[in-house]
Amino acid sequence: MELSFLFSGFNAEADAQALRKAMKGLGTNEKTIIEIAGNRSLKQRLEIVQTYKQAFGRDLLADLKSEIGGKFRDLTLALFTALPMFDVQSLHGAMKGIGTKESVLTEILASRSNAQIKEIRELYKKHHKVELEKALTSETSGDFRRLLVSFNNAARDETNQVNEGKAVADAEALYKAGEKKLGTDEAVFNSILCTRSYPQLRATFREYQKIAKKDILKSIESEFSGDAEDALKAVVVMARSPAVYFAQCLYKSMKGAGTNDSALIRLVVTRCEVDMVEIKEQFVRLFKSPLPKVMAGDTSGDYEKLLLKLVGN
Repeated sequence: MELSFLFSGFNAEADAQALRKAMKGLGTNEKTIIEIAGNRSLKQRLEIVQTYKQAFGRDLLADLKSEIGGKFRDLTLALFTALPMFDVQSLHGAMKGIGTKESVLTEILASRSNAQIKEIRELYKKHHKVELEKALTSETSGDFRRLLVSFNNAARDETNQVNEGKAVADAEALYKAGEKKLGTDEAVFNSILCTRSYPQLRATFREYQKIAKKDILKSIESEFSGDAEDALKAVVVMARSPAVYFAQCLYKSMKGAGTNDSALIRLVVTRCEVDMVEIKEQFVRLFKSPLPKVMAGDTSGDYEKLLLKLVGN
């Protein structure tokens, strides 16, 4: 956990009282909301939600929803939501209405652990009365659909042992399924990239480089396209370095004209207590500018203040 989130003088009751006071009567004291939401761990924030309900017989999220607005509200509500539930909301939001936000499906399902995906599946069914797999297959197609079904299956090996012989065999299988033949045998890429452990994949990618004389990412680019290409590349980058993967996602959410705020919020909320220090290091290495500086240039007001607190600036 990031050190900035270990708030030692924590008192759920005092925080609940302060938040109620900040929203009672005319106007809202956003400063108090930022101070509390930005300086507590998720565990502490969820405790505040319970304490608030006990003390006032009111729902903290409903009160926040009616008192604050815009992106500041979206960020604050996300912070007071348990992470698996937040992932469920993000996945559902990515599939509802016209069009599907494929990048959201990839980012969540390609980066969560088996245990996290199983919890997401249970919650999804409970809240939306449909299996997550069914929702995914009805919204996607082709190679990308098959990859999502594999991610959703949560069957990745999570041990740390590396079998070098298997790495060579897998690298050869990937080479034969792509670069070496006309067309691509997608099933081979799917079965290897979606089931092997990250250390095992790293060994496989090293062997692949020797056989194919090129990086696996380059082969994926030439053998796949669209959402399937993006999903497979996400697995490769995650296997090599989650911090690099999330730094790249953060950069994409802010680059060019306009900001993809829902992506920015999701990335900051889900990583701020996991590996934000490493993400910031990789961000500055890859993009030659500190993450907080880029964020400050793309956001404003209370939304910006709270985001910067969360990335430890």
